[in-house]
Amino acid sequence: RACRSLNCCMPGKKNMKVKILQWHAVASWTWDAQDETCGICRMAFDGCCPDCKFPGDECPIIWGACNHAFHLHCILKWVNSQTSTPLCPMCRREWQFKG
Repeated sequence: RACRSLNCCMPGKKNMKVKILQWHAVASWTWDAQDETCGICRMAFDGCCPDCKFPGDECPIIWGACNHAFHLHCILKWVNSQTSTPLCPMCRREWQFKG
């Protein structure tokens, strides 16, 4: 059972009050992909594709119906370079955006 006040853990002591003077929050994020790198450019998903300077919303990860993930810019180049029906570069199934 967790203590709700110092009285239960420290008999005879009075409650202590804490005043927060400053708050410095730190956060991090990662993409939720099974692989750590793009199957086309081999760059890490927590980074960005070779066409971008910074990771984030401008360089998102896109999943195919086959569950393979790629940087948006990488898969768009790949799909547009295919002369016939575009195929997933990893499993060679017909490429369809997951959605």
